[in-house]
Amino acid sequence: MKNKLILSFILLVAFSALLMHPVHADPIPNIDIKVGGSNGSSGGTSSISILLLVTVLSVAPAFLVLMTSFTRIVIVLGFVRTSLGTQQMPPNQVLVGLALFLTLFIMSPTLATVNETALQPYMKGTITQTEALNKAADPMKAFMFKQTNTKDLLLFMNYTGNNASVKPASYSDIPLTVIVPAFAIGEMKKAFTMGFMIFIPFLIIDIVVASTLMAMGMMMLPPVMISLPFKIMLFVLVDGWYLVVKSLLLSFNT
Repeated sequence: MKNKLILSFILLVAFSALLMHPVHADPIPNIDIKVGGSNGSSGGTSSISILLLVTVLSVAPAFLVLMTSFTRIVIVLGFVRTSLGTQQMPPNQVLVGLALFLTLFIMSPTLATVNETALQPYMKGTITQTEALNKAADPMKAFMFKQTNTKDLLLFMNYTGNNASVKPASYSDIPLTVIVPAFAIGEMKKAFTMGFMIFIPFLIIDIVVASTLMAMGMMMLPPVMISLPFKIMLFVLVDGWYLVVKSLLLSFNT
């Protein structure tokens, strides 16, 4: 992550340098990159706006991941693979892809509201950019507020100076800087709780297999080699992926 941030910063600096200065490169002659109006203005404000826009777009995926159901889903799917002990099966690409589509499925009502109340009016020019951002934040805050634990929310509210003892009745007065981290740590707690419950049956299989091998005097045979087929068979027989996905979907309806 640190290397990615450094690379993004270097690219932004390079991009801003290109925007601020005309480019006359020998391999591509007669091409100037200029920002500004035709009246000869410097275009410094436009350059800063573009730089800020690129910066926001570079960190937008991180915000969207923490403001949706993706965090809980991908952690639980990771626990399923770890508890099975299948190493890289399913691959990371499959787990992340499944998590993305499940996130789109769960977030579809919220995203539809954002599209209806913010994106479409902004595209038609009936509202300003600031109004569109505020209208788009309301459905996301409503979703996060429903899933956020009272304890986590009060932690960040009290840190900002709002000495509250009960969860607010509405999300309208809660800023995103408070509700997003509260929602994120709550999602991780719920995901780890579900992961613990997933681990229990597979842990029992590992204990039984290890005890059996020890009783038989087969000390040199790795228990994982014997327990892995039994864990996969159990997971397939109970239709594990169906149960895991069903549990994830139901967890967002509470």
